Amino acid sequence: MYDPKQFHDTTFIDDEEILSTLKDAKELVEDKEYVRSLLDKARTCKGLTHREAAVLLEITDPKLEEELFHLAKEIKEKIYGKRIVLFAPLYLSNYCINRCEYCGFHKDNTVMLRKKLTMEELDEEVEAILALGHKRIAIESGEDPVETPLDYIIKCIERIYKYKNSKDESIRRINVNIAATTVEEYERLKAADVGTYILFQETFHRPTYAKMHTVGPKSNYDWHTTALHRAQQGGLDDVGTGVLYGLYNYKYEMVGQLMLAEHMEEMFGVGPHTISVPRLRMAEGVDLNSFPYLLTDEEFLRLIAVIRIATPYTGMILSTRETPETRKKALELGISQVSAASCTGIGGYHKDIAHGSCDDTAQFKVSDERTPEEILTWLCEDGYIPSYCTACYREGRTGDRFMYLAKSGEIKNICQPNALLTLKEYLVGYASEDLKELGEKVIEKEIEKIADEKTKELTKKQLKQIEEGVQDLYF
Repeated sequence: MYDPKQFHDTTFIDDEEILSTLKDAKELVEDKEYVRSLLDKARTCKGLTHREAAVLLEITDPKLEEELFHLAKEIKEKIYGKRIVLFAPLYLSNYCINRCEYCGFHKDNTVMLRKKLTMEELDEEVEAILALGHKRIAIESGEDPVETPLDYIIKCIERIYKYKNSKDESIRRINVNIAATTVEEYERLKAADVGTYILFQETFHRPTYAKMHTVGPKSNYDWHTTALHRAQQGGLDDVGTGVLYGLYNYKYEMVGQLMLAEHMEEMFGVGPHTISVPRLRMAEGVDLNSFPYLLTDEEFLRLIAVIRIATPYTGMILSTRETPETRKKALELGISQVSAASCTGIGGYHKDIAHGSCDDTAQFKVSDERTPEEILTWLCEDGYIPSYCTACYREGRTGDRFMYLAKSGEIKNICQPNALLTLKEYLVGYASEDLKELGEKVIEKEIEKIADEKTKELTKKQLKQIEEGVQDLYF
């Protein structure tokens, strides 16, 4: 609900500054020594400004690009190690009063089957998601003050947290991706114990934003662009942002994305907890041929590498919009969280636990339809540690407290054992014999990398407890 009295100053997204940044970047990239100086600066893991990052995005020299990709991988592994966090989106409703030209939910899509979950259907969805091994979800919904007011969203959150399956398992953390709202409503979300509040900007380019959002509350650029500021004011100190790449020039969008992060850092002492990098995909009623700014895979991977270098301590999220091949490459360059076995429609998980056939109500078409078993096998085979950890949220390690631990290097002493414990939980409860064997080898190898001997021994003890049936152990 728009409130003209609340913060909506978007002067920090300055079109002239972005254009000037991009113009200067094209010239500065020709100076290879300057480019290498930026890479050296980034190697300290203190990040880059939007102007500096824009230069790296212009790299075309194969040798420099190789150095860029190598550095992105180096920084990602230095901070996050080999951990990859897994989650599932849960769509509550596709009713929407906005007309977003790229989204299957838009109000004028007459072929879309409209649906919202009842509380009983919500239970079925949670049951099916738990059966996939997930413990962290991101709830999604179209914007409709009649069908899905905040009261409905909060009722769903409360219902999800209370639900337990026959194994006494439950969802441990709910992140939320819903429409921009007021400080007061963000305070209500905080009171409902949500984790990260996520809101995609879609595009920072005002003319494109106006073209893409012609009807509905989302058409207000200023209100939407400052929503994360109000969320912080409402007590939600873990916020996530992202751009829908393909709506406008990706270089312009990345600079705008970093300017938003810089402004939040300036205002609140901490920038976004996560940055998502979704690309425009097919959806019911959406013709990709009408979008001239679609990225190539090469451009997309370079973009991921630059964002990782520019914002080293920010989690980066990649959805099932991308193919398995692209997701594999992206993980090496900076991605730290991925969705798995996603359904982007309403009520699809309980119909088909393996894949979730929900195309009739889907927001967009997924490109990676692998099961959790297949996802975890892939990650383990490639040397990653699949993690279902939610400990930081529940221990209050959020916002500036999380960033302090991350920047000091201490967070790895918590994240490494927690990742191994949650992987063990999955192996015991859900994995095939082949995956169990593979996963145990990963645990055996990675536990020796825990530097603190006391933590290492306690982790070994807790792994044994999980094997004996104990659940939800964490540091």
